[in-house]
Amino acid sequence: MFFKLAILVSSLVSLTGADETLSFIYSGFRSANLSLHGSAKFTGDGLLQLTNETERIKGQAFYPDPISFKTSTNGTASSFSTTFVLGIQSQVEILNGQGMAFVIAPTLGLPFGLSSRYLGLFNASNNGNASNHVFAIEFDTVQNEDFNDINDNHVGIDVNGLKSEISSPAGYYDDQTGDFKNLTLTDRQRIQAWVEYNGEKKQINVTLAPFDSGKPSNPLVSLSRDLSLIFEENMFVGFSSSTGSLLSSHYVLGWSFKMNGQAEELALSLLPKLPRIGPKPKSKLLTIGLPVILVSLTLAAVSGVGYVIRRKRKFAEVLEDWELEYGPQRFKYKDLYFATKGFKETELLGSGGFGRVYKGVLPKSKLEIAVKRVSHESRQGMREFVAEIVSLGHLRHRNLVQLLGYCRRKGELLLVYDYMPNGSLNKYLYDQPKVTLNWKQRFRIIKGVALGLFYLHEEWEKVVIHRDLKASNVLLDSEMNGRLGDFGLARLYDHGTKPQTTHVVGTPGYLAPEHTRTGKATKSTDVFAFGAFLLEVVCGRRPIEPHSPTEETVVLIEWVFGLWRRNELTEAMDWKLATDYDAEEVELVLKLGLMCSQSVAAARPSMRQVVQYLEKDAPLPELSALEISGSGLAFAHSAGFDDCGISYPSASTSVTASILSGGR
Repeated sequence: MFFKLAILVSSLVSLTGADETLSFIYSGFRSANLSLHGSAKFTGDGLLQLTNETERIKGQAFYPDPISFKTSTNGTASSFSTTFVLGIQSQVEILNGQGMAFVIAPTLGLPFGLSSRYLGLFNASNNGNASNHVFAIEFDTVQNEDFNDINDNHVGIDVNGLKSEISSPAGYYDDQTGDFKNLTLTDRQRIQAWVEYNGEKKQINVTLAPFDSGKPSNPLVSLSRDLSLIFEENMFVGFSSSTGSLLSSHYVLGWSFKMNGQAEELALSLLPKLPRIGPKPKSKLLTIGLPVILVSLTLAAVSGVGYVIRRKRKFAEVLEDWELEYGPQRFKYKDLYFATKGFKETELLGSGGFGRVYKGVLPKSKLEIAVKRVSHESRQGMREFVAEIVSLGHLRHRNLVQLLGYCRRKGELLLVYDYMPNGSLNKYLYDQPKVTLNWKQRFRIIKGVALGLFYLHEEWEKVVIHRDLKASNVLLDSEMNGRLGDFGLARLYDHGTKPQTTHVVGTPGYLAPEHTRTGKATKSTDVFAFGAFLLEVVCGRRPIEPHSPTEETVVLIEWVFGLWRRNELTEAMDWKLATDYDAEEVELVLKLGLMCSQSVAAARPSMRQVVQYLEKDAPLPELSALEISGSGLAFAHSAGFDDCGISYPSASTSVTASILSGGR
């Protein structure tokens, strides 16, 4: 009894017997014999901290001695049990960084593992290889499409790679009701975890629970899997985690492990607490005297009621019961008001037909944001519209502007985005810009937007139709990479189904002919707009340029077509590029712009084909047999596409665009 008590108090390792019955327990890590790698360290508070708030690092901690995970008689994997308490603290409360993992591996430190999405376990070349001999339980807080992650808050069982063999949203089953209850891995709270393997039944069980409750009877995930072929004779057991561009700190507060038996339960009262985030509140009673307090109370009694009423009116929001489930995606109007300095004109980034955009800095997190204020007059379809906005907030791609969330107040809707320091692309194309984009920059922006649109159409869990692709909605980050933004008009639907929108929205010059006729927005209508965007970037001209009443309106596609017909296509190029350009790439983009702008939707390429053409993984079909037809334009091309025509609406076409009132 004295020996066990000494273990708990001093948090030292306990070893009993050989590997077949090996066990150890750490109730905190003030003094512990572990092998630390990367950023891992012991804190003065007794925490095992795997990562800190540094970009793209990894941290690992392993029990230092190899453990025999196979029986000496027949070489099958032995049973084991472990329990530990973990904690993940994201730098910004509404944004998740990378997760962490419990791991059993053949080497200490996993030197081949990369940071970011690989959690320090694997890299691009060995992920999924049977030669890894790595078993892990991932506590993942980022949804990676490449790994088939189910969401950005899940637990998975991994064997030799990060595509989990089975996974579940983080949570537990309540023993009283049997109901499933969610746990948020990044809510800055301590969470208990149990991992057990039954060598006879070949069964893996993983269980989670809140810190202050016991182990639930039913596991969160359970998998029948023989680990005999995964484990080598001697293995190392420990933890691994990493950070990416969004930062999180990963902690282990206590750990118990046992071979061929049940791991000893941790004494929760002896475990350290997670570090506080932000300054500790100070008591104002220490700095304010009693007379001042009495005067303040008197004044508050007289004017308090009126002040509260005025303040509530100023920051009043629309909040209905169905919005409570959206949690962090719904911003408080008061926070956005102070972030933008009361929506001052000095913070105005731009304005358009659908709203005004302001720069802001969130008071608590200091995160730079862009806030778009959109007016609305009707609540029709509001619930469905907000549900789509929240869903779009889960989009993750390097060429998309991150939609962080929304807020509703009185007669307006506010959409919150990541702030892009270099603004929109159109200010670098028109009106004598201070900075001229060279061809290399323009081509990189074009390819980036193509990749972003391809992700929306084919790579995400749903199909997303942007419906308003144009240069002013392409924003540039600090490295001048193009990011497609402004999802206020976007619509989404399941793969394999047809879109139901019937209301024309968008910008004249970018609208496909069938969209103006039927009101239906599809992937092909986005491709049409992308074609107009290509010509816009190369030529430095708007799709429709109205002139004086005595002059003819210039339709960019018709002008480019005329130059192509006269074999003068490169003359369409923006004169500001001078001689600094790649003629082959310029011709490729201009021809691709014509191809995307065909009037027959079925004849336009998909965004997958567009990306292949731009990456030069596939040759661009030759355009041929062009002719002027009436007031429009027609051309046909080979390589398997049907003959078709191109037509363009008049520059005087009136498009009534509404963010909320249209059909779906």
